[in-house]
Amino acid sequence: MSEAFLVVAFLIGYLFGSIPFGLVLTKLAGTQDLRSIGSGNIGATNVLRTGRKGLAAATLIGDALKGTVAVYIASRYGGGNAAVLAALGAFLGHLFPVWLKFNGGKGVATYIGVLIGLFPLAALMFCLIWLATAFTTRYSSLSALVAAFITPLFFWWFGHPELASLFVVLTLLLFWSHRENIKRLQAGTEGRIGAR
Repeated sequence: MSEAFLVVAFLIGYLFGSIPFGLVLTKLAGTQDLRSIGSGNIGATNVLRTGRKGLAAATLIGDALKGTVAVYIASRYGGGNAAVLAALGAFLGHLFPVWLKFNGGKGVATYIGVLIGLFPLAALMFCLIWLATAFTTRYSSLSALVAAFITPLFFWWFGHPELASLFVVLTLLLFWSHRENIKRLQAGTEGRIGAR
C-alpha cells in the first residue's frame, strides 16, 4: 500500500466525518436552524431540543455510521493503517467540518462509530460503561467522558497499542470538545438526563 493511499484514507475519513447530519436533517424537516437553539451544537443532543426524537435518533445513527463507513472503506482497500487514519480523519471531520467554518459537534457518536469499524467489542464496552454511568449519575456528558477515558486502557490491556494510541488522541479531543460540560460538571450546573 502506498503512502499516497494513507493520505487518501485520511481525506475519505475527514469528508465522511464532516457531513453535518444534524443540520441537514433538521433543515430537511423544516425546523429552525439547529445552531440557533440550545447549545448551538449540531449533534443529536441538540437536535433532541427541537422536540423531534426521530430526527435526534437519525442524527445519532448518521453521525456514528459516517465513522464506521469511512473506516470500513479504508480498511477494505488499504488495510489497518489506512483504517486508523480514516478513523482519525472522520473524528476530526465531525469536530472541525470545513463546510461549517470548522465548528462541528462534540464527537461522541462518531467516536462510537469508528470504534464499531475498528473493534466492535470496544464499542460494546464503551456503550455499556456509558449506560452504567448514565444510570448512576444521570449525566450524559460525564458518561461519555468516563467511557472515553477507559477506551485507550481497554486497548492497551488487550494488546492493541496502535489503537490505544489512536484513542488517546481521540479521547483528548473529546475532552476538549466537552470543556464547557466539564466546567459545568465541576460547578454542579450540568443538566441531568431527564431533567426539565
